Amino acid sequence: MRVLWTAVERTSRSGKIIGPDERITPYEALKGITIWSAYQHFEEDKKGTLENGKLADLVILDKNPLKINAEEIKDIQVLKTIKEGKIVFEK
Repeated sequence: MRVLWTAVERTSRSGKIIGPDERITPYEALKGITIWSAYQHFEEDKKGTLENGKLADLVILDKNPLKINAEEIKDIQVLKTIKEGKIVFEK
């Protein structure tokens, strides 16, 4: 979630804002680590979105990054990770 938060907030560990004009929305950041990442790796036919016939790789989060304040995104906890349809992590 730190990667998502960094793309949205553009804040360093010391609290300095880096490139405020380069901030993206939480929705764009989510697409960056899902849909666009799959496309970049030429895997969009099997990853990136939840569709019939694709691998079921996903995480269940304790908060919706689209519904909370951007500064709170870094604190979101992963509750469950599912890879290829199987639970590989559960809190």
